[in-house]
Amino acid sequence: MNIVFMGTPEFAVPTLEALIASPHNVVGVFTQPDKAVGRKQILTPPPVKVCAENAGIPVFQPNSLKNIGAEELIQSLNPDIMVVVAYGKILPLNILNIPKYGCVNGHASLLPRHRGASPIQWAIVCGDKTTGVTTQLMGEGIDTGDILLTEQTDILENETAGQLHDRLSIITASLMLKTLSGLEDGSITPIKQDDKLSNYAPIINKEMGYLKFDKTATEICNLIRGFNPWPNTYFVLEGKRIKVYAAAVSGSTKAAPSTVIKAKDELIVACGGGSSISLLEIQAEGSKRMSAKEYLIGHSIAEGTLL
Repeated sequence: MNIVFMGTPEFAVPTLEALIASPHNVVGVFTQPDKAVGRKQILTPPPVKVCAENAGIPVFQPNSLKNIGAEELIQSLNPDIMVVVAYGKILPLNILNIPKYGCVNGHASLLPRHRGASPIQWAIVCGDKTTGVTTQLMGEGIDTGDILLTEQTDILENETAGQLHDRLSIITASLMLKTLSGLEDGSITPIKQDDKLSNYAPIINKEMGYLKFDKTATEICNLIRGFNPWPNTYFVLEGKRIKVYAAAVSGSTKAAPSTVIKAKDELIVACGGGSSISLLEIQAEGSKRMSAKEYLIGHSIAEGTLL
């Protein structure tokens, strides 16, 4: 099949690489415009663009797909199907209707659970034990299209969003190839989603990482894992943010939530529900990432301090 691929971040690269290596023909790649990155604001191409250019595939970076030029461009490529993985733009109906086999999206959750922009992070934050990948026929709604194939995987104990991201990107690539074969030979029967079972995984921002110790230690640990490597979680001590990269449930306590109950060799804080948490790996403003034990060697925190 002739394929137009749409994707932007590193998550989409394994799928593009798999399509390039397959018998299918990737006739064009659409990705987001280059962005200024870092303190020096260096203009940087998306990972998908780098991958496509290395393979000699034409790359297109329109600011919008809503103008007539974008529609004409895609029509000129004459795709049998469009494959979309983490593109970052909504496809209008006139674009969705161009390919013979429609547009297929690879989504990093078991739909209809965790529709939306950040399914990997929210699966961990919500304490899910399993997640996976769904390929779906795209419609006008956000992740509401008919399900084609799914593949489930367990969320590992202590697994971070970054680690799960890497595993799911590989699963997405293999599942997409299976999906294309099934669509081509007619062996896949699309299944409508049950909207009653759906929930939404909204875009994450930095302020969502503020740790509220009135939640249980388990909930806080899930948040820390789910927001690692970005945007990370943090608490405030003496007016300064301290990032938390790793933690573990410690035990029970009668202390009020947010109270530091131990700050020698380890940093333990009371949480909601009579639980407590051990903050294992932290980073203070202007300092390097280190264990809580290392931090406490040079920084005294009085027991009873409220975070």
